[in-house]
Amino acid sequence: MPENKIIAVVGATGSQGGSLVEAILEHPESGLTVRALTRNPGSEKAKALASRGIEVVRGDADDPASLEAAFTGAYGAYLVTNFNEHSDSARETAQAKAMADAVKKVGVQHVIWSTLEDTRELIADDDPRFVKFEGGRYLPHSDSKGEADGYFRELGVPATFMRTCFFWENLLGPLFVRRGDDGALLLTIAMGDGLLPGVSVKNIGRFAFGIFTHPEFTGRTVGVANAHLTGAEMADTLARVTGQDVRYEPYTLDELRAFDMPMAGHFANMMQFQQAFNAEYVGARDLDVVRSLSPKTETFEQWVSEHRDQLKAQPGWASPSSG
Repeated sequence: MPENKIIAVVGATGSQGGSLVEAILEHPESGLTVRALTRNPGSEKAKALASRGIEVVRGDADDPASLEAAFTGAYGAYLVTNFNEHSDSARETAQAKAMADAVKKVGVQHVIWSTLEDTRELIADDDPRFVKFEGGRYLPHSDSKGEADGYFRELGVPATFMRTCFFWENLLGPLFVRRGDDGALLLTIAMGDGLLPGVSVKNIGRFAFGIFTHPEFTGRTVGVANAHLTGAEMADTLARVTGQDVRYEPYTLDELRAFDMPMAGHFANMMQFQQAFNAEYVGARDLDVVRSLSPKTETFEQWVSEHRDQLKAQPGWASPSSG
């Protein structure tokens, strides 16, 4: 039996961190054990983890003093931030730096930093297609994470930089599917004819588990995805599995920017970036590498089958005559 190695999981009560907790628990033979970090150990979700025998400690990326104790004694750490919680790229950068400082100081041996591209490395400073936001960033939620990569490297943190992509769970919300005038369901992801790397939350944890069990990935950047699919391919799968008429009719970027919703411009820039640099974005997520980390990678068809009832219950899927 291998010696137990503690993996300190930031955001253990959230989607990404929670999926890693489950992946570790699925493999008791691995020798990895979970230490769940949460801002509020008294929350119901934290109590639920503790009831399963998981060590739960306070760790708040906005409170650097809490981090050192939370990471002490851990072999590995999974670090993640949540831009959508506050929409503040400076705060996200500060959180990443606080976590990097803490894991370096206490000597964590293998860190996974959940990150994304700094799009400024590909988009020219004078590119007229893109609108800049605060701090000269094109994609604040992505650029701030990618910018923090450099800080981990400067400190010499033994990190794997795990780049995520479009979460298929986003399809469970109202933004990407609407009812057309002819009654058909329209998949509206603004990807044009390009490929969209997609991932399920469940597999984020499985990929991270695979990285922790492959220390040779330390120092590498690894893009993760379950599959690369066109919008038309996704619509065909949704139609076949749900038994509904589904077509791919993407919003234009101008339509996205005109949406009356928070961060509409940010979202339009994100889709524009993935369209304009599709080959680079897809190429950074090598499916062969990903499958070496987790042979159980599910297909989009399997994911749709698992979530079929949830999809059909979404407001956008409801028949006009049913409600």
